[in-house]
Amino acid sequence: MRILFLVAAGIAFSSVCFAQTDQPAPRIDQNSLTAHVQLLDKARAGGIDIYFEGDSITRRWDATDYPDLLTNWKKNFFGWNAADFGWGADKIENILWRLYNGELDGVHPKVIVLLAGANNVGNTISAGSDEAKVADITRGIRAIVNIMRAKAPNAVIIVMGIFPRNDNIAVMSTINKINENLSKMAGEKIRYLNINDKLADKEGTLFDGMMNTDKLHPTIKGYQVWADALKPVFHELLGPPAKEDHAPSPTGDPSARNR
Repeated sequence: MRILFLVAAGIAFSSVCFAQTDQPAPRIDQNSLTAHVQLLDKARAGGIDIYFEGDSITRRWDATDYPDLLTNWKKNFFGWNAADFGWGADKIENILWRLYNGELDGVHPKVIVLLAGANNVGNTISAGSDEAKVADITRGIRAIVNIMRAKAPNAVIIVMGIFPRNDNIAVMSTINKINENLSKMAGEKIRYLNINDKLADKEGTLFDGMMNTDKLHPTIKGYQVWADALKPVFHELLGPPAKEDHAPSPTGDPSARNR
């Protein structure tokens, strides 16, 4: 395992400076490499019908280090064999790297839920026009969808609109443009789902209680809004949840154990 870490870190060191949003780029920190190994084990465990992918917004929902959110996850998705493969602070290119390096291999989910791009948007405004940023992030999310379709051709992919963020509400213009592009991806076996009108008003200002004090990560109330939007789709595609669940056990942030 130590050799795997060193090799992956070497790949990252040689490529990180040249990473583009639609090109796979690994994370080089030890915690992310450890988490990648955990997620590989989760993928190999099997029993997964719904595969969630994304960054920390996705990860926290089914994580042992966020027990209240984990309880909400189980309440909403038990019986549908759902597993979470999000990883905190990942950008699109990092998610791509994980998918290219085994985290979806042999899983064969029936449904994939993808929420990505918040960390590429960030909380700063580009000088001048943001069209290049919008195009780059759109291209990256399309690359994720393409590798998902290649590795799980029978899955229905639900592409989520990027959630509102109010740590700098000025970025909402960028998010709205990206989401408009993502909406055009809907087609055969690709659904587009935007819940932002349930999380924020027309100007993008978050409704009370939807996000934590960082104005980025959902509270239980915010996650429940997401669950309420997903469950009718899951019912349509998979039928009602079963009385048993066969998804692998949730994982958590490896560093949380050290703390």
